[in-house]
Amino acid sequence: MRAVIEAIEANRLAAEARLVISNRADAPALAFAAEHGVATLVIPTRSDPERADAELAAALRSASVDLVVLSGYLRKLGPRTLAAFPARILNIHPALLPKFGGEGMYGRRVHEAVAAAGARETGMTVHFVDEEYDHGPTLAQKAIALTGRETAAEIEARVTAEEPAFFVQTLQAIAAGALQLPPPARSISDNLP
Repeated sequence: MRAVIEAIEANRLAAEARLVISNRADAPALAFAAEHGVATLVIPTRSDPERADAELAAALRSASVDLVVLSGYLRKLGPRTLAAFPARILNIHPALLPKFGGEGMYGRRVHEAVAAAGARETGMTVHFVDEEYDHGPTLAQKAIALTGRETAAEIEARVTAEEPAFFVQTLQAIAAGALQLPPPARSISDNLP
């Protein structure tokens, strides 16, 4: 999120950050966004996931968002949000999907699995978000060669160092028309309050 906002401010990304949302009020991303003039919102998800889903979809629509960029948002999105932004929600995963993805596979857990498998490559995947964890179609990937002897910490350091720039590059390609998103479909949420 920081890399995206900084790229926008430096005129390296033709976009506008309209809203940063977190399910945690103490998320450092909220303070960073506010310091950079980006609106923020906290929507708790644990106590009432259905209500949170409706609030998230409404907040994104109200902000006239064209593309939803998930960056560290670890909650599964609900049906209203997914329906409101079909093929317009992107996530970055710290491995080459479909390997090392799925429920519970985030952060250090991914890199531990890569190390345990003795994988000869890892990387990152920008993919469309659907109703399953790390399942939506891949938009872009970047591979990082491994020897198969790296520790999880070493793998994590290499991937973490490259992820922000790769996400920004992918968004730049979308903004420039070099990466085409599917045409926006009429959302079933167009008829929802």
